[in-house]
Amino acid sequence: MTTVTSTEDGKELAPVRTESLAALLVTRERPPRPSSLSTSLTFGWRAILKIKHVPEQLFDVTAFPIMNLLMFTYLFGGALAGSPSEYIQFVLPGILVMSVVMITMYTGVSVNIDIEKGVFDRFRSLPIWRPSAMVGYLLGDALRYTIASAVMLTVGLALGYRPGGGIGGVLAGIALLLVFSFAFSWIWTMFGLMLRTEKSVMSVSMMVIFPLTFLSNVFVDPRTMPGWLQAFVNNSPITHLAAAVRGLMAGDWPAGEVAWSLGWAGLFLLVFGPVTMRLYNRK
Repeated sequence: MTTVTSTEDGKELAPVRTESLAALLVTRERPPRPSSLSTSLTFGWRAILKIKHVPEQLFDVTAFPIMNLLMFTYLFGGALAGSPSEYIQFVLPGILVMSVVMITMYTGVSVNIDIEKGVFDRFRSLPIWRPSAMVGYLLGDALRYTIASAVMLTVGLALGYRPGGGIGGVLAGIALLLVFSFAFSWIWTMFGLMLRTEKSVMSVSMMVIFPLTFLSNVFVDPRTMPGWLQAFVNNSPITHLAAAVRGLMAGDWPAGEVAWSLGWAGLFLLVFGPVTMRLYNRK
């Protein structure tokens, strides 16, 4: 069987046999299915490109941490530690933890925006590893966390912060913070899939993050708090994380706090990861 095609001006082209056309459209070997690593990295690159095209979203990882550091150091430094230069040695790792943990909520906001735009329907139709879209969001946000850490440390060094652990201690503290933030972000991806609008995601996230970060050892030693409040603060994941990062940057090795931080990260990943993917598959 042959098919004759014609152009717009009426000229007929050479006849095309159905068998040859089928041979062109249907290849003998299908391309290999992409690996989970390659698809995750591709979605991570997509998240980075979104930062490139909308650089204003870096405001929360630059100006916001600097504002917090300057405000708390010079507002409370003299009252809590005698001088801002003494207080910054204690408070900078804590504010670093607080700032990075607070910006993790934007992962859920990004997920919700893509759902509203219908992008997720395209993702789910692709023959790829299902969690790669979520992992890609988190990998892209890891760059934002790194930028926030670098900005905080640069400003802190200019203000007089001197990490006793040197470069090794600082890198170890940042690495622990990134691991924890990666796991913690799965909570907000769950909210991004559950709630209807991005404003709802942000509101619920702030209701959780604010008390969790301020009711911790980020700004003051918990021993100055009432006993009933110490029971909560001493068992908070943010308290363990801030103590671990503070110890690593100071040159110590707080094995217990590091273990608690990694344990909390594993718990968040094991609990909220499957819940998020179940919501993603049913959305």
